[in-house]
Amino acid sequence: MPTLRVELFEGRTPEQKAALAAAFTDACVKILGSSPDGVDILFYDIARHNWATGGALWSDKGPPPKSS
Repeated sequence: MPTLRVELFEGRTPEQKAALAAAFTDACVKILGSSPDGVDILFYDIARHNWATGGALWSDKGPPPKSS
């Protein structure tokens, strides 16, 4: 308890996912009183052509912004 499902555009690095997983785990421990070992985080990488907002595919909105 709990299991978090995180859906992201593909392209995030393993280091970014690890940092996000650590932050989510810390928040669950602090706010929910969970044990770190009880926090599961599932990452789903979604291609931009498989995600639409406002009726338009993200792949049609131009290239993704560069991450710093």
